[in-house]
Amino acid sequence: MLVLVAPGQGAQTPGFLTPWLDLPGVRGALEAWSDAVRLDLVRYGTEGDAEEIRDTAVAQPLLVAAGLASAYTLFDDPADLPRKVGAIAGHSVGELTAAALAGVLPDEETLRLVRARGLAMAEAAAITATGMSALLGGDPEVSVAHLEKLGLTPANVNGAGQIVAAGTLEQLAVLNEDKPEGVRKVIPLKVAGAFHTHHMAPAVDALAQAAEALTPADPKLPYVSNKDGRTVGTGAEVLSRLVGQVANPVRWDLCMETFKELGVTAIIEVAPGGTLVGLAKRALPGVRTLALKTPDDLDAARELIAETTTSAADAAGA
Repeated sequence: MLVLVAPGQGAQTPGFLTPWLDLPGVRGALEAWSDAVRLDLVRYGTEGDAEEIRDTAVAQPLLVAAGLASAYTLFDDPADLPRKVGAIAGHSVGELTAAALAGVLPDEETLRLVRARGLAMAEAAAITATGMSALLGGDPEVSVAHLEKLGLTPANVNGAGQIVAAGTLEQLAVLNEDKPEGVRKVIPLKVAGAFHTHHMAPAVDALAQAAEALTPADPKLPYVSNKDGRTVGTGAEVLSRLVGQVANPVRWDLCMETFKELGVTAIIEVAPGGTLVGLAKRALPGVRTLALKTPDDLDAARELIAETTTSAADAAGA
């Protein structure tokens, strides 16, 4: 069973969209989405420097656009996606990529919503100087208790020995000097705020207003939510969770537990892939993984899809 996943903020790197523009239809799609959100996604994805694309209001629509473009290139016929993918999920803003690919919202509506999300979160982040840092290693319970003692929030519980702390820059500086027992390393992330914490509460209201005008459809395949790792069957519930998740922790560990329960055998991460398959390699041993980093990865991804689909058909006929 194949699971398709979409990365969150911090996965972007300067120029990462450049090789994708040579593929048929990609530039046209990105230009149309750029017009829809009034943001030059092509320029930011090819010429934007690290600081420009770190901006939350830019990074979020850029990541969703890249994920959609790479997925539509991988699946020549979008109707193949629900037939060949057993479940779908995204990490943080990647949840909007997943929602569009699952048919919950049309692409342009998704991009407009993520643009509103990015702007609202950037505005909320400007109120106080905040950030996020990844903790590698250690016992999750010990780390969470230590973070709470420092006034920090475990904003992403990612599994595979990784928790992301979020809070003020002063609190993160203290964490750098006072790591939880067993934590090997604390790595500052390329994000511009304490996402998925109470610092983002002002953004929830703005996003809720933007979502009011939307009429979501039910997902065409199992959609696994960051809130609790559960599958969500209605478009209304998906949209409600997308709004609330802005100020609540991402439980990617529980998402991976659900993948396991569903019988995952392979995971493909859409562009700019790498982070989520890295977690899967450690948390889901034996599951085949592939990240769409560049178009050079497409042939291998198509082979993996074909093999997974054949195996599923054989199992069904057994």
